[in-house]
Amino acid sequence: MQINGVEYHVESTGSGTPLVLLHGFTGSSENWRSARAALNPHVRTITVDLPGHGRTGSPDDPQRYTMDSAAADLAAIFARLGLPPVHLLGYSMGGRLALYIALKHPSLVSSLILESASPGLTDAAERAARAESDERLARQIEAEGMAAFADYWTALPLFASQSDDLRQHLRDQRLNNNPRGLTNSLRQMGTGVQPSLWEHLGRVTCPTLLIAGQHDARFSGIARQMERLIPDSRAVIVPDAGHTVHAEQPAAYAQTVLKFIDGYK
Repeated sequence: MQINGVEYHVESTGSGTPLVLLHGFTGSSENWRSARAALNPHVRTITVDLPGHGRTGSPDDPQRYTMDSAAADLAAIFARLGLPPVHLLGYSMGGRLALYIALKHPSLVSSLILESASPGLTDAAERAARAESDERLARQIEAEGMAAFADYWTALPLFASQSDDLRQHLRDQRLNNNPRGLTNSLRQMGTGVQPSLWEHLGRVTCPTLLIAGQHDARFSGIARQMERLIPDSRAVIVPDAGHTVHAEQPAAYAQTVLKFIDGYK
């Protein structure tokens, strides 16, 4: 669908309570296949390829990749689909965006599910260093191309808990992204340029589930910190999983999500 001048790829499957899934950086709707197979008998799942990713367009204007712009586009997509307030689930970058939407457009969200997600960085120097790191990565994509970048990203220690088959599968999916789209996304929606949302967590008004993998110490710790600051929230640490919980343990992941949603239908 055309939204504010950008062609968005949106998939809707199943029926019943709407659950919107937002992928992470380098991802797309394809990343949710295994989890959706377990979710769809119980809820309607809606996936959106974010700007510069998957089959959604990669506009030239860098401002079309900002968190505020993406949130406005998603609000328009929800309206186009005639959705009531949704259960909004985001993974990693998609989780940062989902949290932003819950704060900026609270009437759109009935519950919030954040997987391996962060409210950003509180320290200005740390944000600047991360923005510089993201800029170097963007230049690497421009200089070396998608194949070299996919190899680099796939080998990050963050994904060490993935099986060899899963790691290869996700690498192949990354190659379907537009390099211009990824560089713009890094520069406009990366953790380094995102304002910290930590001080706003007390304003999250909807029930919130925080998911992290047992082998992802950093994001398990962040989930526990957020649990203390978001009023109606709880953290679940999934055994035998790392950063990509939904792909590493799809059955346990779906069970955790559905149990949470069942309490708020």
